[in-house]
Amino acid sequence: MRKKLLSIALVATMIAGITGCGNNVDTASAEKTETQTSEEAEEVQEEAGEEAAEDQGQPAEQSVIQGDGELISLKVWGSQTDQDLIKELCEEFAKEHPENSWQFDYGVVGEADAQARYIEDPAAAADVFSYPDDQLITLVQADALYEVTRNVDAVKSANAPGTIDAASYNGVLYGYPMTADNGYYLFYDKSVLSEDDVKTLDGILEAANNAGKQVHMDVSNGWYIASFFLGNGCNLTLDENGKQICDFNNEKGLEAADAIREFCNNPAFVTGDDSVLQGGIGDSICCGISGPWASASIKEKLGDNFGAAKLPTFTCGGKQVQMGSFLGCKVLGVNTQTEHPVEAMELAEYLTNEKSQARRFEVLGYGPSNINVANSDAVSSDLSLKALADQSQFAISQHVNGAYWTPAEAFGAELEGHSDGDLQTMLDQLVEQAIAE
Repeated sequence: MRKKLLSIALVATMIAGITGCGNNVDTASAEKTETQTSEEAEEVQEEAGEEAAEDQGQPAEQSVIQGDGELISLKVWGSQTDQDLIKELCEEFAKEHPENSWQFDYGVVGEADAQARYIEDPAAAADVFSYPDDQLITLVQADALYEVTRNVDAVKSANAPGTIDAASYNGVLYGYPMTADNGYYLFYDKSVLSEDDVKTLDGILEAANNAGKQVHMDVSNGWYIASFFLGNGCNLTLDENGKQICDFNNEKGLEAADAIREFCNNPAFVTGDDSVLQGGIGDSICCGISGPWASASIKEKLGDNFGAAKLPTFTCGGKQVQMGSFLGCKVLGVNTQTEHPVEAMELAEYLTNEKSQARRFEVLGYGPSNINVANSDAVSSDLSLKALADQSQFAISQHVNGAYWTPAEAFGAELEGHSDGDLQTMLDQLVEQAIAE
């Protein structure tokens, strides 16, 4: 996957997390720890003995809350970072629903692994589990996700439209948006660049060259290089059958490619992964493009000179064009094989409601999809989340299949190497490979 899953906490100040992507810039949330419920462990012991049970790992943590009625047992998956909060919120949900008794089995399965773990054994998968939005189409096609059928209008109105789109397929809502912080924007050194400078790429490059500084962007990463094409009106999405649509080789794509080449040939340009940006900013580098996962280390380097803003405009086809981007989110879905679909939906809605998202930001620093929480003073005062929110109006959901990333990386790497190859030919090759079945 070519995106960040923001699953490392941003406590006190934002830190990393939204599927370590780009060339998968990072895999912060790809926890590989396998867990199982006590019930699963008992089954394994019965079928294959104690050794087999031990091979499968330790039983998951469990909560049992007594109520007035039937015992409803639900398995909930989440990343290692999220476990304490998931337990806290599930227990609060149970207390607010005393009409039933509740048993929650907590499994450590991070968002990056949700799709693979589900497909491996759908019947053993959690009733409620979180996944990154770029896994949605595959999960829907695998009949993994229950369509949201309860309080649909309320869920849609409570969350940012982009996150509802990301949690939907062919107009059907298949999950509950939980975060909206998997995107990227500009970090900059305020001692070198002003707020006016960072509005345009031209202004950034001029100021950087005057100061003898560098401007960082990982152009050979398909996640970032798409910003130029998307900004100039090109399409990168999936059709209703899951087939890739990519028109980067049209006239607008050629204009964007010209702009990328000019940027890469500028003396101030520098490339590399996040470690290059985080290591050099405040020294040789005055700004760069990354996301919330890099915020803490960059803020530590820059101190009072820490700045964050939406992506700049760039000169394209003789006009200023706003750079686009991907904006991803974490979504909470309900397993189609759950024995308790109503209760599972009620729990999923509770775990993603306004109160829970406010708590998630407070404890973990995750950027909320809930509109009211996003507009709260606590969230809007965070420079990184504000920059991400400002950029989100120019972002699209990351509905991209795996065939796109390698040719996009190759195209970017060639321009980073100052290639003078024919851009139309290069773009035709990119698109041909990106849309391959």
